[in-house]
Amino acid sequence: MPKKNSSQTPTTKTAQPKDVDAVVLKEFGGTPGAIFVMISSHITVYYLWMCLHHNDAAVIYPSGFYEVVPFLQRSWHYISTYAAPSWHAAAIYFGFLIIQAIFACVMPGVVVTGLPVPSEGGRKLQYRANGVYSWYATLILVALLHYFDLFKLSTVYDNLGPIMTVAALFGNATTLIAHFTAWYYGKAIRMSGSFFYDLFMGSWLNPRFGLFDLKYWAETRVAWIMLFLLTASCAVKQYQLEGTIGAPMIFMLLAHGLYANACMKGEEMVVYTWDIFYEKWGWMLIFWNFCGVPFVYCLQSVYVFKHGLLAHSSPTYSAILFGTLILAYYVWDTAQSQRNRYRMQERGTYIPRKTFPQLPWGTLKYPPELMKTPHGTLLVDGWWKYARKIHYTCDIVMGLSWGLNCMFENFLPYFYVCFFTVMILHRYTRDDERCRRKYGKHWDEYCKRVPYIFIPFVF
Repeated sequence: MPKKNSSQTPTTKTAQPKDVDAVVLKEFGGTPGAIFVMISSHITVYYLWMCLHHNDAAVIYPSGFYEVVPFLQRSWHYISTYAAPSWHAAAIYFGFLIIQAIFACVMPGVVVTGLPVPSEGGRKLQYRANGVYSWYATLILVALLHYFDLFKLSTVYDNLGPIMTVAALFGNATTLIAHFTAWYYGKAIRMSGSFFYDLFMGSWLNPRFGLFDLKYWAETRVAWIMLFLLTASCAVKQYQLEGTIGAPMIFMLLAHGLYANACMKGEEMVVYTWDIFYEKWGWMLIFWNFCGVPFVYCLQSVYVFKHGLLAHSSPTYSAILFGTLILAYYVWDTAQSQRNRYRMQERGTYIPRKTFPQLPWGTLKYPPELMKTPHGTLLVDGWWKYARKIHYTCDIVMGLSWGLNCMFENFLPYFYVCFFTVMILHRYTRDDERCRRKYGKHWDEYCKRVPYIFIPFVF
């Protein structure tokens, strides 16, 4: 049975800000922007896959204006021939989802109480945080299936295109189901009146069955565990063909393993994030968790395998690359831990855990240095006194290291860090606008106290 959260840390009472559900915002350029993002996301997923598998992992484009139509025809031929959904691919994808759903329901863990939900009358929802057990159970299960030839992990790579299509179709279908069931059960909130915009942003905030919260599960279990397994499949494929796994592939295993493990070991803190508390479960979250994140973010792993990269240019380059990744991860992990553990301490819900790895300076001495406002407190201690979005900077550095791991022959490995930087900058503008609405003039005071956004003493 899951353990109930308990803490002797004092709670802090603050004035409640204006009901966040009373305001309907048009973001991403409204309906035209939402439609553009949905279409371009599909194009991006398939374009990257086509470049990786049918153009020697290099950028592909029409040679001239009159080549556009033939280029599109060839692209459709590649997709319809090599990425067509199959029953085998569906069995792999849905088998993974079913296993993760079962683990989420039965594995031991802790029960975490979330923030008050305005649309639920201020009710605090509970979440079963058992990601650590689910994560390691998944790794053990996959290893056993592979070792006893019941399911070779390389099969995932061999069916990457069809599995990707199944994931895309499932993401789109789930979006429609979530949208219409929200209306049916009267759970639709913050609706704009535009079908496509509401489909994109979502209608239902917390679709769930008991403690099994679909958005929380997809955010933590599906995307990141699937990403690591895709990279592991590339590594197994490389070993089958080369008889060894090179340093670049080990680097990708470490990079994606650290990320997935971090999401699992700190899963109880995810319930306080903006995605869980505010973002509705719409196409934006559904498609990218079920398809976009795993199949776009595994780009470098596929590239390393396709190009047969077994070693970096020099041991020095390799050491610098691994060191950069680990340093950026350390700051990212401890910064996230500092902020979220402080929030839990403030609410009296902090749960000390022994998940691995527990890094030095991950928990600040309570109470940390704070800036108090009528609508809550702002952390100005730890990493957060140096830059307001230092964790975003670390994310970008880690993404850049993924590209540098693939060397400099093609631009494609650097697509991710470019895409991610644009996305994270847009996320920053949304965060900043939200905080200005919530804290008012006090946000300006906070920005003066912590003047740097991304890089301490620089920017």
